[in-house]
Amino acid sequence: MNNPRLIVSLLLAAGTGWLVYLLAPVLTPFLAAALLAYLGNPLVTRLTRLRLPRALAVVVVFLLFALLVTALLLFILPAFQHQIVGFAQRLPGYLDWLQRQALPRIEELTGAKLVLDVATLRETLLSHWQELGGWLKLSVEYAMQSGLRIVGWLVNLVLIPVVTFYLLLDWDRLLAKLLALLPASMQPRARALARETDTVLGNFLRGQLSVMLALATVYATGLWIIGLDLALPIGLLAGLLSFVPYLGLITGVTAAGIGAYIQFHEVQPLLWVLAVFGAGQLLDSLWFTPRFVGGRTGLHPVAVIFAI
Repeated sequence: MNNPRLIVSLLLAAGTGWLVYLLAPVLTPFLAAALLAYLGNPLVTRLTRLRLPRALAVVVVFLLFALLVTALLLFILPAFQHQIVGFAQRLPGYLDWLQRQALPRIEELTGAKLVLDVATLRETLLSHWQELGGWLKLSVEYAMQSGLRIVGWLVNLVLIPVVTFYLLLDWDRLLAKLLALLPASMQPRARALARETDTVLGNFLRGQLSVMLALATVYATGLWIIGLDLALPIGLLAGLLSFVPYLGLITGVTAAGIGAYIQFHEVQPLLWVLAVFGAGQLLDSLWFTPRFVGGRTGLHPVAVIFAI
């Protein structure tokens, strides 16, 4: 390399990255608070347009978030745990059916000889389940014995909401002060670039998050209606993975299809699984993505549907 400026830039970038890595435990709660403030700022701005004081608007947003977390803890997590535990209890029966009926049918169709030692597989699953429980118990005991870790978690638990509150309260003023650090000649271009980036990238992320939650709701509800044991875990997983194109769909159909066949021992429930995910994809293509993503990024719904 014969470009000293490039070498200096690379060294500065490497040094900054190393410094951020070293300070990660300290910076993490502030970065989390900044992300939450960035996602919540549009709602606060909308409330201020209704002539609410900004401080009151921030309090309203915090109350809405608290209600969401409370609903998650009171309803979704217990249902999630109930389905996982119920599936684990019924797993031995599923394995017995797999050996007595499913494998002979597969051998008849494919001509391949399949051997499954149910007893060994059951013991392996139970031992891993017990090891997982023991590992979780040891982790909890270790965390309880480590006073510094508990203090650190509690500090972060308090620090993140507090920092988020003040960031939301002074968001516009903080951005103005950051912009004032630049030379006056660069400020108009930087302001326009930041506004355009926020409009496109920020709205896309918020819209995509809405799509993920909507798909997770549709998948989980549909699988619950057809009676699948693991409707909530599979639906949530498929919805959250939908951020990567087709990954959520493939994962959800595969997991739900296998689960439905093992649970119901029939082919017809597989058609219901396909119907659930097909309906989800149809809603995503015609409503969720055009409205949540296209509407936020300024693209017309027809343009988004054409792109999909």
